[in-house]
Amino acid sequence: MKRLTLLLVAVALLWPAAANAQLTMQMSNGWSFTFAGNVNVFWVFTKENTAAGDAANSSVRTGLLPAFATFEARGKEAGMNLGVHFGFAPQIQNAGVHDQFGVQSGAAIDMRQVYLTIGLKDGSQILAGRELGLFGRQNIVQDMTLFGVGAVGIGGGQSGGTTAGRIGYGYIYPNFNAQVTYSTKGGTPAQISIGLFQPSQLAAGAGVYDFTKVPRVEAEVTYNQKSGKNKYMVWAGGLWQTTSNAATGGNSVSSFGGTAGIKADVSDLTVTVSGYIGKGLGTGLMFSGNEVAGAGTGTELRTSDGGYAQVMYHANKGKTSVGASYGFSRLKRNSTAAPAGDATNRSLVNVYSYTGGIYHQWTKSLKLVFEGTQEGSTKGAKPKQVDVSGGFMLFF
Repeated sequence: MKRLTLLLVAVALLWPAAANAQLTMQMSNGWSFTFAGNVNVFWVFTKENTAAGDAANSSVRTGLLPAFATFEARGKEAGMNLGVHFGFAPQIQNAGVHDQFGVQSGAAIDMRQVYLTIGLKDGSQILAGRELGLFGRQNIVQDMTLFGVGAVGIGGGQSGGTTAGRIGYGYIYPNFNAQVTYSTKGGTPAQISIGLFQPSQLAAGAGVYDFTKVPRVEAEVTYNQKSGKNKYMVWAGGLWQTTSNAATGGNSVSSFGGTAGIKADVSDLTVTVSGYIGKGLGTGLMFSGNEVAGAGTGTELRTSDGGYAQVMYHANKGKTSVGASYGFSRLKRNSTAAPAGDATNRSLVNVYSYTGGIYHQWTKSLKLVFEGTQEGSTKGAKPKQVDVSGGFMLFF
């Protein structure tokens, strides 16, 4: 604790030096300390087209990726590589109000990462703490809108928090969750990760599945291959969780999901295709509602699916990338009675978005981004929204 306190004081004193480059300090006891992160700022214009009329909003805000300030300490003891990591992720916008004094939906600090790592002698690693989940992780990491805005969400022109990017428009958000995850040695063509996670409750009509007797299990496998100047990556992931609606007796349901994708870098082109299926996961932010159909005693889990395709062309020796992507997400009613006149495959949610963007590496650390997105729904009045954005991302 004393060592960490001294390190934080040193960071505060050396802040001007850290503003232009990542700060790494080597300590006399063999441990090293690193401070890094990013700040991003976008002007975002949204125009909503609904049955109630058009509504336009301008906002100056963060994009899909929040600002990040990360602190990391690493050392080696008893032949193991040990580390701790803290990641603070605030946003800059005031969520439509003038003042922002601790309001959670805007500029408040978002503590996304708190974890330790244990690097074993065979090159494998144990990660324990709060970090991005495994299921769907590659889907968001490979999404080009991670460095932009993407979809804002229909009616969300002045919302707090990050934008949606392609979350809920091609994949389900993995979120940052408490976990204990084991990963095989990195740097090899194939890597496997499997973890035990803090399970989530399921909302079910008037009731709740809120008894979680065992952890959720998530897993991911990736395979990388290089052939000359071309590179390929394939990934697959899975999730399983069981939840009960009573301490004893009652009903238990099992949620599961599967995802897969491929990324190919061929000459100056990068092509990415991914998809997912799920049952009892909900959609969008995952485990955020509508996982169970009917009343709280029901056992029918709603199914969901989606995916996206993305193409990027890299010019100017890789400094400038032009990309386009399309994605969709659906949450189905299954056998639950659909409203009269519902002709959309008995779906509860059916949304899509198209995004085009230009991503220019202005300097080694500074990125300039311009994007345009059309998002919409095939349900109800079939609302649509256009999102236009431009801004900066500075990594240090």
